Amino acid sequence: MTAATASPKHLVSIKDLADHEFAELVTRAEYFKRLFKTEDKADFEKFHRELLGKTIALVFSKRSTRTRISTEGAAAFFGAQPMFLGKDDIQLGVNESLYDTIKVMSSMVACIFARVGKHSEIQEFVKHSKVPVINSLCDKFHPLQAICDMLTIKEHFNYKEKKLKLAWIGDANNVINDMAIAALKLGIDVVVATPQGIELDADIVDAAKEICERNGTDIQLTHDSTAAAKDAHILVTDTFVSMGEEYMYEAKLRQFKGFQINAELCKHAAPDYKFMHCLPRHKEEVTDDVFYGDHSIVFQEAENRLYAAMAAIDIFVNKNGDFSGLTT
Repeated sequence: MTAATASPKHLVSIKDLADHEFAELVTRAEYFKRLFKTEDKADFEKFHRELLGKTIALVFSKRSTRTRISTEGAAAFFGAQPMFLGKDDIQLGVNESLYDTIKVMSSMVACIFARVGKHSEIQEFVKHSKVPVINSLCDKFHPLQAICDMLTIKEHFNYKEKKLKLAWIGDANNVINDMAIAALKLGIDVVVATPQGIELDADIVDAAKEICERNGTDIQLTHDSTAAAKDAHILVTDTFVSMGEEYMYEAKLRQFKGFQINAELCKHAAPDYKFMHCLPRHKEEVTDDVFYGDHSIVFQEAENRLYAAMAAIDIFVNKNGDFSGLTT
């Protein structure tokens, strides 16, 4: 594939994907993890040639640990040179329009990983880019996180044979927007518990219900964290105070009282439950005994971000969004 594909395919959100396409992304991530762990030089050399001599742009207007490490590592795996472009590195919307920047950037790179603020910025990248755009986070979606999360669940549960319940306890944000859709697409039931006054976006709920009607899954929305945790196989939370909301810290803590995942809440979960968190984590969200306990799989989850990024590059860049004929 060349960098100047006429009609590039983009990864914006999980709800944009067909069910089988998302399942294939998870399977592809699983494949690359297995391959990466074997350290087979012949396989490494084969994939290293895929984008040799190309550049992959990492446009980050929000800082990150896992996203930067995983995307740079995935780019290097395929032979591309990752180019990190922070908000102070280029004239992104400062002395040059976003349109002009995207046109110039996409003429020189094979792919753009964009970690931005507003979803409208991702839409602008998609509208004007000549190359695939991978949404690496915006205020609406976080698809790479959803791919890695479902891979992590797959490594601990056989969701095809065992009916699972995923309980999200926390804020209604970009992570659960994609995670709920992803879980439902794989046949996992979802319960979302948020404080009073916080609700999932209507379009996410509508998309979730459409999936449920199609494949027999179930989504429930509640403001009761204990009810949500009952018999859950996967307990998940995320930050209560997002970047840019630091000034609301005390008010947020009051609003989220009773939503910390702790040993008492976990008593209501299934005996074999697993705890997940996309990181970074704060103690108001989950106690140390749960976060570092035997049921926690947070660091395996973090590692799997690398393989999610590999799967995204392979399918959307190397194969231009063609999900057929993949060898796993």
